[in-house]
Amino acid sequence: MEALLSSQDAIRYLESLGLFLTDHQREQWQALPAELAVWNAQINVVSRKDMEHAAERHLLHSACLAPILGPLDGQRVVDIGTGGGFPGIPLAILYPNAHFTLVDSIGKKIKVVQALADALELKNVEAVHARVESLPGGFRTAVTRAVAPMPQLLEWMRYQWAPGAGRRLLALKGGDLSEELQGIPHCTVHPLADRIPTEFFSTKAVVEVLVR
Repeated sequence: MEALLSSQDAIRYLESLGLFLTDHQREQWQALPAELAVWNAQINVVSRKDMEHAAERHLLHSACLAPILGPLDGQRVVDIGTGGGFPGIPLAILYPNAHFTLVDSIGKKIKVVQALADALELKNVEAVHARVESLPGGFRTAVTRAVAPMPQLLEWMRYQWAPGAGRRLLALKGGDLSEELQGIPHCTVHPLADRIPTEFFSTKAVVEVLVR
């Protein structure tokens, strides 16, 4: 049976990745699973089965983007199809000086995201009920998790990028990606198994695409 990771366990893994939280960030991180459970009981945005694994499968999984993202001070980041706020909410905790737009086409999910942001006092989160294609754009970084194949994600973002260099899309993915990523230029797959040696992460990866 897969062992359960607590929020504190997840923090230790964060530190192993070089991510060290301030006291305030630690409080936000540890409060998130309980707040998510309260709202998930009312509006199902995370599978009931996954809730007991929230620290690993939602918080820590989302945070695995951070070592690849690097510094984001002052950047505008969009979370495509954020669902219950992942990866956007954990990243907003880790990056208080970046602005995160968490977008989803399903209104009840955005209601939960806004409630979580309010409860955690995340002033750098904007929850938007819309499709990402309809946003004004101006993003240099996009993140997403389990939403759509990479070609579709890139198509949705076609007119949403800020001008200039350094634009990138990072997606949390799993399984065999060879067919999905075939023909996509400037694409790097970062396996997560060697970063976090648990069963859940054994097939997980971050797919990074540089947009030229």
